[in-house]
Amino acid sequence: MAADGETHHRTRRSKSSRKKKDPNAPKRSLSAYMFFANENRDIVRAESPGIAFGQVGKVLGERWKALTQEERAPYDAKAETDKKRYEQEKLAYNQRQNE
Repeated sequence: MAADGETHHRTRRSKSSRKKKDPNAPKRSLSAYMFFANENRDIVRAESPGIAFGQVGKVLGERWKALTQEERAPYDAKAETDKKRYEQEKLAYNQRQNE
């Protein structure tokens, strides 16, 4: 409370300052880690039944850090392919927007 007896009110900022995302816009590309996590999430859950949601992420992060460059290579390749797909879709989307 303020010393002079005034109360402070928090002002809310309008959410309209952010531009609405176009539902037809292409989906962003996934990182190599996300491809790894998507493949291994169910494995971690099967190995540790009842594991908390946050703990799954921690285990996946530890496993990702423990991978060698050779073990990461397939995920890096998938990420690179997905990045190219996103760039092509984004280019086509932007061309349609400018017509």
